[in-house]
Amino acid sequence: MTSSQKVPRILTIMGSGETAPTMVSTHRRLTSLLPSPVSAVVLDTPYGFQENAPELAKRAVDYFATSVNVELRIAGLARMQSSDTGEDANAVAIEKGLRMIDDANYVFAGPGSPTYSLRQWSNTPLRSMLIRKLTNGGLVTFASAAALTLGRRTIPVYEIYKAGVDPYWLEGLDVLGEFGIRATVIPHFDNAEGGHHDTRFCYLGERRLQILERHFDDDEFIIGIDEHTGLVIDFDRDIAEVVGNSTVTLRKQTHQKTFSKGDTIALEELRSPSWTKSATSNSTSAGTSSKVNPTIGSETPPSDSVPTSLGEAIDAHRAAFDAAVDRMDADAAVGAVLALESAIREWSADTLQSPDRDRAVATLRLMISKLGEVATGGLRDPRLVAEPFVSGFLAVRAVVRAEKRFDLSDLVRDQLLAAGIEVRDTKDGVEWVLRS
Repeated sequence: MTSSQKVPRILTIMGSGETAPTMVSTHRRLTSLLPSPVSAVVLDTPYGFQENAPELAKRAVDYFATSVNVELRIAGLARMQSSDTGEDANAVAIEKGLRMIDDANYVFAGPGSPTYSLRQWSNTPLRSMLIRKLTNGGLVTFASAAALTLGRRTIPVYEIYKAGVDPYWLEGLDVLGEFGIRATVIPHFDNAEGGHHDTRFCYLGERRLQILERHFDDDEFIIGIDEHTGLVIDFDRDIAEVVGNSTVTLRKQTHQKTFSKGDTIALEELRSPSWTKSATSNSTSAGTSSKVNPTIGSETPPSDSVPTSLGEAIDAHRAAFDAAVDRMDADAAVGAVLALESAIREWSADTLQSPDRDRAVATLRLMISKLGEVATGGLRDPRLVAEPFVSGFLAVRAVVRAEKRFDLSDLVRDQLLAAGIEVRDTKDGVEWVLRS
């Protein structure tokens, strides 16, 4: 690509997995549309309040460098407002960071707190910069907490789910509203971390979401994006595409339309959804979805070839390891161990916390331990090792039996038995088995 190439106008909203293997192909395809070298910046505000904010930013940089082959710069906008405790914002750093955002053609933001983000971005040019980028040319990818801020309203997740505050809406950036989409974005739409209690809809659950929906105006609705799934809105082509592993849902109280990965949605449908009686919960035939050639390319393998979670990768590689050991395939067993180790590294940048990493390490240790155990006896079939020697002894036994030297025949049989090999004379001939 040349620097004179027109930069597309694309907003990508991810439900989660923004730095997981599941979204590698999407980042690659998006950045492939840009002039080289890609000018990419991570907006680090959403997690700026966390003590490990520099570490999270570096993980994003490493992920883009190793998985996307793109240099990602850190905006350095962790704090943009002075705090009540006297923690001042660095005016010079802020101006430098905003200039980086303005100059970049790929802006990426992810996990953290939507409440903190909105508070830090208030009375700054950040919102207008994003809108200008999507109007004049540029790619914006917001995921998880950052995705929550894109609509007219925002869920204060931590305050409701962790602190127990009664459900309420925050005013969002409403970037979508500037393009005629009167929606609120809810990532983690299919979250199931709660097990027996409902944590769907970004940890709200159905009951609390219904409470919040009562405050919607008549033309408002929800864009729900599942974990490890994205919605790529192409303003040049007036379509949106579902990428990743699961579904995107348009919801207006009892009405719901579901679009699967690979489906496209006419932008007009996002601007003015058609709610019909047939568009009920779990409906997959929204009338406007179709399969087309992907806007963002198809030079990488389809996302369904990638495990949807580290837990799924653990199960797959452990099953491959066990099968390899059962069929005594040493190379395949070692390959499964190496594949699991690679999966652990690939998923290490995923911001969605779970106990899977500990389970992965424990599984890897078990697999290595098993390899050490079988190394003593080897993974070759012991019958293949013994067969040449046993065949020689049985040939001698056949000769002496033909000569009716049964004392020698019995001696051969007894010596083989002492070595753990049982000889059986059957009507079909001689058989031998290895005794445990």
